[in-house]
Amino acid sequence: MNVADVKGETCRRYAKSRVSKFGKPISAGTIRRELNVLQAAINYCHGEGYLIHAPKVTLPAKPPSRERWLTRQEAAWLLRAARSLNRDGRHLADFILHGLYTGSRKETILAMHIDQLSPVGGYVDTKHGILYRRPQDKVETKKRQRPARLPSRYLAYLRRQAANGRLYVVERNIEREGQMRREMVGDVRKAWAHAIILAPQLAAKKGIKIDLSGVTPHVLKHTAITWAMQRGATIWDAAGYFSTSAETIEKVYGHHSPNHQRSAVEAMNARA
Repeated sequence: MNVADVKGETCRRYAKSRVSKFGKPISAGTIRRELNVLQAAINYCHGEGYLIHAPKVTLPAKPPSRERWLTRQEAAWLLRAARSLNRDGRHLADFILHGLYTGSRKETILAMHIDQLSPVGGYVDTKHGILYRRPQDKVETKKRQRPARLPSRYLAYLRRQAANGRLYVVERNIEREGQMRREMVGDVRKAWAHAIILAPQLAAKKGIKIDLSGVTPHVLKHTAITWAMQRGATIWDAAGYFSTSAETIEKVYGHHSPNHQRSAVEAMNARA
């Protein structure tokens, strides 16, 4: 097709035709991301002068925001399950802790260094207590990755890790040529899957029922922001700390705040 063929009808036809290799329809969220890439490409070519007109890509309806977040009990059992894993327990537990304390995305956490600048990942400055999410010299994108102050409790933990010679927030020890070396962890997918299954089993032994089905690493970000709002963080401070727009904080997480719509509630409670 030519760019001129991009219109509502062709976009809707594309969305309807998108199925997985098993024949199941692709989610609206995935289709929106794909069509947004097409829109970005069209806009770029228009801006560079290759197109006289930039047609508008029609997107499917935006799916509702995911509301899944961990309770403190669920998070505790997930951590306990991670620490119970023989090989992957240590680095998965560190991954979960960083996610719960900073609300960073998975890729940002896995690339996080300790007290050293890097072109491939951010770093935690344990001396000044600052988290730098963005790699050195990387241009800021819509993901933002802005700096944030670290909570004192988690900072103390990272300082102990730094004193023990840790190079990365999430790392594993690998034996190479007879020597143990510290390396970054490329992914936690397998370890996460094991912990998600193990946590409910461990909880059940204590008579506690939890369900972690469908919980992904990104839920850690949802959990961190939700907990912050529940504890009274302002929308402005939460947006800065979690490197998320104030609009998103208010729209998705604002109702968790004890101050949410307070003036309206007080007005309705007041007697005339």
